[in-house]
Amino acid sequence: MSLFSRKKTAMETEIYEQPDILAGILEKEGIDKISVPGDVKKIVLVASGSSYHCARFSADLIGEVAGVEARAIYSSEFLLKKIVPHDYGTLYVFITQSGETTDTVKALRRVNEGFDDGNGGKYYLETLCITNKENSTIWKESKYHVNCYAGTERSIAATKSFTAQMLCVLTVALKIAKNKGKDIDKYIDALKDLPGVVRETLTLRDKVHQLAGLLAKQKIVVILAEGISYAIAKEGALKIKETSYMNINAALIGEFMHGHLAVMNSRSSVIYLSVDGISPNAADNLEKIKKEYNPSIYVIGKHNNKYVSNFNISIDCDNEISQMFSNAVICQMLALEIASKLRRNIDKPKGLKKVVK
Repeated sequence: MSLFSRKKTAMETEIYEQPDILAGILEKEGIDKISVPGDVKKIVLVASGSSYHCARFSADLIGEVAGVEARAIYSSEFLLKKIVPHDYGTLYVFITQSGETTDTVKALRRVNEGFDDGNGGKYYLETLCITNKENSTIWKESKYHVNCYAGTERSIAATKSFTAQMLCVLTVALKIAKNKGKDIDKYIDALKDLPGVVRETLTLRDKVHQLAGLLAKQKIVVILAEGISYAIAKEGALKIKETSYMNINAALIGEFMHGHLAVMNSRSSVIYLSVDGISPNAADNLEKIKKEYNPSIYVIGKHNNKYVSNFNISIDCDNEISQMFSNAVICQMLALEIASKLRRNIDKPKGLKKVVK
């Protein structure tokens, strides 16, 4: 519901539960408390929906934090592949809120069947699940487990489960990095501040409400980003799309310039998602978009002087990890406010349901 509504929706309640949930994960699933395989050479993350966006975020993050090659694959696409990654030392990570997502469970079972070793036998890869449900199917059939501790999520739009998954994957990445002898102190310090960062982000509701009023009038909205922010942009677009039914999509800003920007010929706005400021390349592309199509351009996240936007929403974060979580929560609040402006059924969007079976 909007900032001035009396009755809270489940989505709103769940958005505001996130600081406590993240604090709980840090307490219960700390780096020294979780188990991961000892020698991880490569990671493949398999998931669907919002969980896939977490997997995509994680693939970039794991490379940076742990120095391990990682990739994300949609569960449904994984099942269609004749050959899937199966190098020795590969860890498969399956992410699912319910622990029962059918295509993700099937993907796990395919990996658990083992792979031909070339000598008439089989070898088996390590599997780890990140889920909100202990004793779910995915939990029982995976070797390693990380619990999201997000509690029951009643709204169709995933919010608290998404940031919980983000933190769980970060914890796994840091544990692998620690096992490899890497210095993770700066990340540990960032994690300590994370619940407070999200709590401060929630105080931006007034500004989010203002931006929602501007965006609700648009025919086309595009969320642009670079690098690791692309996964958050995709999740933000999904949240707005499924709660408001708006024609909104996410794109890497460099790729967007290759033909996709034709959508700007309709009445449109651009949201740029920033973690560490607007790069010179992104600033140049935003200038080109502004010059050719003259849309309103809004920035969520860290701003700088490389580009002057119509509107900026952010808090002052000390590090990129905190900024990514803050940006994700801002996108969630924006989806909530736009849906309220358009008088949608926020918790039960028409035609949608939690995909489990």
